[in-house]
Amino acid sequence: MNHLIHESSPYLLQHQTNPVDWYPWGDDAFAKAKAENKPIFLSIGYSTCHWCHVMARESFENPALAEILNRDFISIKVDREERPDVDRVYMGFVQASTGSGGWPMSVWLTPEGEPFFGGTYFPPENRHGRAGFGTVLTKLAEEWKHNELKIRSHGQEVIAALQANAQATPPPMEVTDDPAKQAFLALENSFDPEWGGFGDAPKFPRPSVFHFLFRYARSAAQPHATQIALHTLKKMAEGGMNDSLGGGFHRYSVDQFWHVPHFEKMLYDQAQLAVAYLEAYQITRDPTFAKITRDILTYVTRDLTSPTGGFYSAEDADSCLSHTDSTHAEGAFYVWTLAEIRKHLEPESAEAFARHYGVEAAGNASESSDPHGEFRGQNILIEREPGGDFSAERERLRVIRDQRPRPHLDDKILTAWNGLMISAYAKAGACLDNAAYLATATQAVTFIREHLWSNGELYRSWRKGVRSQLAFAEDYACLIAGLLDLYEATFDPAQLQWATLLQQRQNELFWDDTLGAYFSNRAGDAHLKIRMKEDYDGAEPAANSVSAANLLRLARMFDDNAYAQRAQSIFACLAGTLQRIPHSVPQLLGAWILQSQPARQIVIAGPLDAPETQALLRPLRETFLPETILLHAGPETSERIRQFTVIETKPAVYICENFTCRLPVTDPAQLNLEPLA
Repeated sequence: MNHLIHESSPYLLQHQTNPVDWYPWGDDAFAKAKAENKPIFLSIGYSTCHWCHVMARESFENPALAEILNRDFISIKVDREERPDVDRVYMGFVQASTGSGGWPMSVWLTPEGEPFFGGTYFPPENRHGRAGFGTVLTKLAEEWKHNELKIRSHGQEVIAALQANAQATPPPMEVTDDPAKQAFLALENSFDPEWGGFGDAPKFPRPSVFHFLFRYARSAAQPHATQIALHTLKKMAEGGMNDSLGGGFHRYSVDQFWHVPHFEKMLYDQAQLAVAYLEAYQITRDPTFAKITRDILTYVTRDLTSPTGGFYSAEDADSCLSHTDSTHAEGAFYVWTLAEIRKHLEPESAEAFARHYGVEAAGNASESSDPHGEFRGQNILIEREPGGDFSAERERLRVIRDQRPRPHLDDKILTAWNGLMISAYAKAGACLDNAAYLATATQAVTFIREHLWSNGELYRSWRKGVRSQLAFAEDYACLIAGLLDLYEATFDPAQLQWATLLQQRQNELFWDDTLGAYFSNRAGDAHLKIRMKEDYDGAEPAANSVSAANLLRLARMFDDNAYAQRAQSIFACLAGTLQRIPHSVPQLLGAWILQSQPARQIVIAGPLDAPETQALLRPLRETFLPETILLHAGPETSERIRQFTVIETKPAVYICENFTCRLPVTDPAQLNLEPLA
């Protein structure tokens, strides 16, 4: 056992029996590196990362390579999902020095934490013109032995450059161009009209793009923005990224056709895609989109929800080939042979199912989608024919599939990802009139409050009774968003009250009083001297992007312009990004669109358990109204909102824009949800 034995992270525990003398990030590792004057080898990954597993098997379980590491380096292992702050700093170095990044990430540091060499995956020996891990270790150890001062000087220059880059935010400025229009044009230009998606393979879902496109289409009367989003969502759902048996989406597609996925399933993808398909349903009323949302939530409820109410982080891409063959292979849990389909289904059903899902005797992954032949003879279920009800066949095969060895489950519970999932269940519960979804969201909030909130401090991670790592800005932002969504879905004042308290705490811990916007991490880590502000909405939305919308919503809920002014400070601080590369921050553009529209509130007055109140709420829940704040005239809202009352004992809806309200409506048939303008 090495020093990871007492950690709670599933990723770190995967390495506790390596012959490498791993340390977790912290004082002990850095003190040892300084005392022995050895460089640090920093390895960053996560427990469901396929290539992390490969490098672990090839190198970290290799006694000869471990001997070099233990002799010449101090080795630190970091779970990027628990420590996104460490990951961002050193990923910035790797991307700047190599032109690319990814996981596993391998970085060599001075004993003071200054990076001087880095990369991602290294094969164990020299291969295909690529230096092997052993070669790199030996070379760097020699360099440190003979050129330590030069390496230290280089490391100091690198860390100074990273610090300068992190602090290079231009002074706050006004955004003069239309960043939303420019972002739409960039996305439109990269759109694949046949298969959907943006750019070439590999194709990532990036749900914040759908978030932006739907809002831009509505605000700018640009139907093509809706069309390209809907086309992409349809093609994704038809392809292998969508687990048509068990529900939920895999991480990304390795090809342009959405056919062969990278099979890991991440909680943040399920949360954001559930909302994207739900909004597609609100816009189109196409029940197919609602079904996909339900399938995602069914998967999360069944496979990613803890008995105590929090949501687990991910399922691995890899699993054993069988209960008697411990060989791991990517996608082994999910793929099928034609013979298996015929064995488990009735003959007529089997042939119809095979036609519908593209099942072939030789396997259905083309050479271009599967260049290494990993899925030869296997089939990834994709919809190749429209129509047909195969729900019974799917359920039969899902039950059979569940008898296979399951992929590894990363059962840590992360606050930010749970916040995203709370939003999904809250929005779906309201729109689809599903009380169980609302109960699931409420249960998750209760879990976080009981296990990840203590003495005014929010924590990042929890696993098996142990909470670890104080929360980052993204944890606050995503949880606040989830609480606001749950308030609008249930009108439970406790959710709104906790959201305002968390927002105050986020401001205290992360706000930059000099230039505005939120730092990603708090001050005070002696080994991580850089505070970064994220300005990219990738697989997960950036904290500033989510926070800008949170602040605008709070401003309109409480008639408090201080919230809105702070949101404007975020836009001003990130004006350079908004004007130069607005398509890199689609989630932030959603907030930008919100602030550019008149403040719109819909207030319902009346007892929430009354059938008449619910009848008024139903069309409001089912309609896509991203510019609207939905409030109940209860004691938790502003004095102005509390003054709205029932009309002659009947529940009533008040629709207001910029403090101008229409006459109250008591009949759902008379609701006019178009903007006043």
